[in-house]
Amino acid sequence: MSRERFAVYLPALLGGGAERSMLNLAIGMAEQNVDVDLVLASATGPYLKMVPPQVRVVDLKAGRVLSSMPALARYLREVRPVGMVSALDHANVVALWARRLAGGQSRVAVCMQNTPTQDASHSASFRGRLTPVAMKLFYPWATGIVGVSQGVVDDFIKMTGIRQKVMVIHNPVVTPDLFRRADEPVEHPWLQPGQPPVLLGVGRLTRQKNFPNLIRAFARVRTQQPSRLMILGEGEDRSALETLIAELGLQGEVSLPGFVQNPYAYMKRAAMFVLSSDWEGLPTVLIEALALGTPVVSTNCPSGPMEILRGGVLGRLVPMQDAEALAQAITASLSEPFKPVLEAAYADYTQAVVVQQYLKLLRGM
Repeated sequence: MSRERFAVYLPALLGGGAERSMLNLAIGMAEQNVDVDLVLASATGPYLKMVPPQVRVVDLKAGRVLSSMPALARYLREVRPVGMVSALDHANVVALWARRLAGGQSRVAVCMQNTPTQDASHSASFRGRLTPVAMKLFYPWATGIVGVSQGVVDDFIKMTGIRQKVMVIHNPVVTPDLFRRADEPVEHPWLQPGQPPVLLGVGRLTRQKNFPNLIRAFARVRTQQPSRLMILGEGEDRSALETLIAELGLQGEVSLPGFVQNPYAYMKRAAMFVLSSDWEGLPTVLIEALALGTPVVSTNCPSGPMEILRGGVLGRLVPMQDAEALAQAITASLSEPFKPVLEAAYADYTQAVVVQQYLKLLRGM
């Protein structure tokens, strides 16, 4: 008797939280005695080398997500997985269209990783601004419409009026691999014993993450106590951030190491993790920091931080785009003893729990 086969569809394996979460989902599914395909419009990106042998990579060899539609439809028609999960809004539309072209035999769930109205309003592309229209037209074709937080789901319902088949399934953030990799050594001199405390930010260097606000907040923090700021990630805002660092005279105290394969080892050794975003869906890094026992401070952006931090119980929440408030919260948190959160605080974000929720959805149970 052949085993069930499931699929996860993504544009590529770029170094973002959505891609990391979907890779965790594929790995977790493969550990449940089923076959799993990671179907990529283009098999590129830094996470590609992290795909284990038990997950089969299917490269559609498409230059753009839209141009992968014929190959994806052919995959669904020929392989016929029981179900497929798609993530990232433009890929979701392609997945649903491909499913229809293939005859609709496989169940397809689409996953929204960010707050839809925020994503659309801040998009620099015409395609991005049309996302709400595309959602209204195509998302009803899905087997399930998944939002990674209640805030994402509420925003989607308000924007589209669609309520059927809409549900919250969190990202599978907390894995056994997270804790194993967090214990790996880090050679960065700032993270060695006896050094000033390091504040850590992680994410793509883009407008969404608002790292300028974090840098300005840090400029205030360092006047109160010795500290350093490190931001892991790469993106189009690098040169602007480097200019701001120079303008504030922080060249020796702010580090931008770029994308790193193992941010968890940095996260575990940092004095604090800070999320400065203007919008999110379910900020993976905030959950990872909590699980690793690192104190957190976050902007109260839509959506996710309020839910993850339980209204501020598990970490301070501050208004968005307010460097002074962010600095005060960081300074206050650094000066008080930190109590690591209990495992129950992040149980809903564990790989084991989330994998079972997706398998149940894709099996039509």
